[in-house]
Amino acid sequence: MPQTITAIRHDWSEAEVRALFELPFNDLMFQAQTVHRQHFNPNEVQVSTLLSIKTGACPEDCKYCPQSGHYNTGLEKERLMQVEAVLEKAKKAKETGSTRFCMGAAWKHPADKDMPYVVEMVKGVKELGLETCMTLGMLDEDKAGQLADAGLDYYNHNLDTSPEFYDKIITTRTYQDRLDTLHNVRESGMKICSGGILGMGETATDRIGLLRQLANMPKHPESVPINMLVKVAGTPMENVEDLDHLDFVRNIAVARIMMPQSHVRLSAGRESMSDEMQAMTFMAGANSIFYGECLLTTPNPGTHRDLQLFKRLGINPEQRISEADDTQEQAILSDLQKQQDSGHFYEA
Repeated sequence: MPQTITAIRHDWSEAEVRALFELPFNDLMFQAQTVHRQHFNPNEVQVSTLLSIKTGACPEDCKYCPQSGHYNTGLEKERLMQVEAVLEKAKKAKETGSTRFCMGAAWKHPADKDMPYVVEMVKGVKELGLETCMTLGMLDEDKAGQLADAGLDYYNHNLDTSPEFYDKIITTRTYQDRLDTLHNVRESGMKICSGGILGMGETATDRIGLLRQLANMPKHPESVPINMLVKVAGTPMENVEDLDHLDFVRNIAVARIMMPQSHVRLSAGRESMSDEMQAMTFMAGANSIFYGECLLTTPNPGTHRDLQLFKRLGINPEQRISEADDTQEQAILSDLQKQQDSGHFYEA
């Protein structure tokens, strides 16, 4: 059995990562679970809610995205939401147990005229006692500083894939543009949320390349979302070949080994995953999910289904260390008890 890797490293070679992917599945899972238990409670999962605060008409041409203005996906365009409407959504998210509220806008980059509203959203969500995250496209130093000053905890900006495969899916911004945004975010003092999408027709080498880019950063992203492509009619990727589910689980496990202290988020694509597959990803080291019926513009398992799965697996929502009371935990336990009383649970 290969020796478990525990050191925090930033110098992974392609050969080393490939060797992890080529381990027998059981050996890889054991190694990932061992690393995971050294840094996290294996029976806790961080829970976030994602809200689209501005939908559609994005000028980028990402071939997977229904929000791109380049494709006809039938998505209705929406302007930037009012601040109070966003805060109402955040309150509801907290009531259902989320500890982090993420806000996404379909922009190439935020306009100067929109920044005051975005800043007020951050401040308002923070006042509710939630962690905050935003994904607004590219950021320069000034806008990153404004968001940091407002108290934004995380900024999401995915690398999506390897540098080699990148221009096959996006041409309106470069890979270096993405790296520059992540640099500006890190320099501002905010935490980084950055990951990628699997199942876009990339090769195994591309998946290795994506994880190497993330793990070889000077500091690992605090949050690493691993998305499985949601194929949307009208996008160039609506008919791409399905990703093998065991290959997806392998990517979760390798990400956990390479970035031991990061939250690895099981993100888009969960709607098509069985409970058994999701349980396997938690065993592989995934310890963050999005709650809610919708993930920006694509389906996501309902909150009640997630609560039921947590109950069956003995998993609890991770609590914010900074919170002095148990409000979040009590909300979850109350919801679980109501559903159990109504007979909605399958008793495993």
